[in-house]
Amino acid sequence: MKAITQYEYGGPDKLKFEDIDKPIPADDEVLIEVKAASLNIADWHMMTGTPYMVRLMGSGLRRPKSPKVGSDVAGIVTAVGKDVSRFAPGDEVFGEIGGAFAEYAVAKERHIAHKPESASFEEAAAVPLAGFTALQGLRDHGQVKAGDKVLVNGASGAVGTWTVQIAKALGAEVTAVCSTRNVDAAREMGADHVVDYTKEDFTKLGRRFDVLIDNVGNRKLSACRDLLVDGGRYVMVSGPKRKLLGPMGRMLAAQFIFVGRSQKFVWFVANVNLEDLELLGNMVEEGKIAARIERTYSLSEVPDAFRYLGEGHARAKLVVTV
Repeated sequence: MKAITQYEYGGPDKLKFEDIDKPIPADDEVLIEVKAASLNIADWHMMTGTPYMVRLMGSGLRRPKSPKVGSDVAGIVTAVGKDVSRFAPGDEVFGEIGGAFAEYAVAKERHIAHKPESASFEEAAAVPLAGFTALQGLRDHGQVKAGDKVLVNGASGAVGTWTVQIAKALGAEVTAVCSTRNVDAAREMGADHVVDYTKEDFTKLGRRFDVLIDNVGNRKLSACRDLLVDGGRYVMVSGPKRKLLGPMGRMLAAQFIFVGRSQKFVWFVANVNLEDLELLGNMVEEGKIAARIERTYSLSEVPDAFRYLGEGHARAKLVVTV
């Protein structure tokens, strides 16, 4: 089968489009004929091995431990292991796996769910990791409830587009921060207020918020803190893309900026779990949220997709059709 592989850290030029053996599912796994996959900034970090702390977290110090690339997937089950009970060949599924950029991939039964019937494979593949991050950032770490005022910095990216929609689904009043070209899209997603950062600094709005979801990390922590009401929460999803520590420097600084204050600082890594995957699928099925896809690529064009992702201006999701 054809697949995208990687045997050393680096840029998109380190990715290979080659023939490899079709995987065989273990007892608790299913074999998926991949129909679509999508890119995440996490995939970029795994490809480049930066920030270097990524390597210390188990991806491999000198080179990737696994040549498999890609995580978000949607496709059709073609075979199941003997211990699998929730799926059968022919089922349409989506979820978070290893090696999504391939014609076939295996997945743990607990890492996939039935695809929303109303969604295409491309739309379903755009959901998992970015959806987990947005949902958990708002619900679990932001503790957003109906009526809360939520500001989303970086509202047009992969996580940001889901964050705006899920915040609205939770009943929040949403202010989206994005560039001029994305203002109309933010309004279409339901944002109550839109700030064009090329014309206005969101830290000087003169308004205060219950929760700030920061997908960029491009403003002073003290200014972000002062945007929050007493007891408000600053949820940092991403930060400066420095090679050594990545967002760690901002995280450490926040411990001092927020100390002794009623406002809270939170940083987290999304938890991949079946309950939230099914919840996201149901929200898509019910029309509460919808995938926003900027560009689609073929499997052989995955390096080109990564090059575009690396430019830092991708709007919504980049999807690979297989």
